[in-house]
Amino acid sequence: MICISNIMATADFLPPIMFLLLFSIFRITLSTNSPDITTDQSALLALKSHITHDPHSLLATNWSTSTSVCNWIGVTCGSRHHRVTALDLSSMDLTGTIPSQLGNLSFLHSFSICHNSFHGSLPTELTNLHRLKHLNFGNNSFGGEIPSWFGYFGELQSLLLYMNNFTGVIPSSFGNLSKLETLSLFNNNLRGHLPSGIFDNLSKLQRLDLSGIQMSGRIPNNLFKCKELKFLSFSSNFLEGSIPIEIGNLTKLQILHLGDNNLKATFWKEAFL
Repeated sequence: MICISNIMATADFLPPIMFLLLFSIFRITLSTNSPDITTDQSALLALKSHITHDPHSLLATNWSTSTSVCNWIGVTCGSRHHRVTALDLSSMDLTGTIPSQLGNLSFLHSFSICHNSFHGSLPTELTNLHRLKHLNFGNNSFGGEIPSWFGYFGELQSLLLYMNNFTGVIPSSFGNLSKLETLSLFNNNLRGHLPSGIFDNLSKLQRLDLSGIQMSGRIPNNLFKCKELKFLSFSSNFLEGSIPIEIGNLTKLQILHLGDNNLKATFWKEAFL
């Protein structure tokens, strides 16, 4: 790789024409190595190649190299950098897997493929999507454990993984998502207790749905640090113990579902159940 500092350091010893030639080579090298809209196009074409069922031919006919990526169905580009910033393929009846190349969509801030039939595991290359704010993989057929690297998306505001076949436990790394406002994991095949301390840094959380995931143990006390909660559902689990009276400190709470558990209500149950 050509270093610009080396070019500048030798500028005084080269004829002007040689310096201009070297600088031109540097610019070509830089542009070749820098991701651009063609990088995004290649990533999306890789996704297209991983689609095994497209009954409405939405991608088959629309995602063509004869038109700009920014005009493809489900694709939104930013006006400033002309890179793909949003990908929404929700409710298209698609079947397929997620290729590692999607990790090259480095300007992506919104990614939704909900209500399809995507399956398989999620590639670790998705961790490169450090600008992600909204991710919705709900109502698909993804399996295996929920990747702990979801906790690396520091800008994430909504994470929806509901109605899949995820197994294992809820990753403790979710506690790193300090900007998270919505977390929905309902109807998966998870198990175990909520990780200790997971709610300590989720002060912006407004909507939490962990119903129907076979969760056991007690309702953690640090949940009540989430003062912005408006919707809370722990229904259809194996929770036990008493319903903490501190739940009354969630003054913005509008909807609360705790049914179909092994919880014990106290004397104030009429106010909340």
